[in-house]
Amino acid sequence: MNDITTAVDIDAPPETVWRVLTDFESYPDWNPYTVVSGRAEEGTRLRVSPGPEAGRVPTFRPRVLRADPNRELRWIGHLYVRGLFDGEHRFVVESRDDDRSRLVQSESFSGVFAGPILRRIGADTEANFRGVNEALKARAEALWADRVGSADSNITAGTGESAT
Repeated sequence: MNDITTAVDIDAPPETVWRVLTDFESYPDWNPYTVVSGRAEEGTRLRVSPGPEAGRVPTFRPRVLRADPNRELRWIGHLYVRGLFDGEHRFVVESRDDDRSRLVQSESFSGVFAGPILRRIGADTEANFRGVNEALKARAEALWADRVGSADSNITAGTGESAT
């Protein structure tokens, strides 16, 4: 089996990371690597297509295997038919101290053509994973900072003290 694993630390809690990860409709706003349509619910089918920065990546119609809110999103897809080139994709959100998270994105590839295909596109696939991680990190941290900033403004507004 062939695996690709990437990770990024995010200055936002798991709930914020999960919200960004599973809000597929907002992907065009922040994710130039992946276009996803569907719902993050076990048993449903998604459509996962390349974004403008992804290069030549095929479109898959994976089935969601697990959607454990704030923890894990996992799906499995097949190129054409099962057994040729299959990929089980995982996003794991790990809680860290002080409203921080770690996002681990990985995929296990199998099938008759997994080795040859990954020799050809493995490095690009890993680069796309890293790109998605960094884009998701930026989005989640911005949303969290806005929320924390709004909360700080509301607290200081009630006391009459300046928020600066």
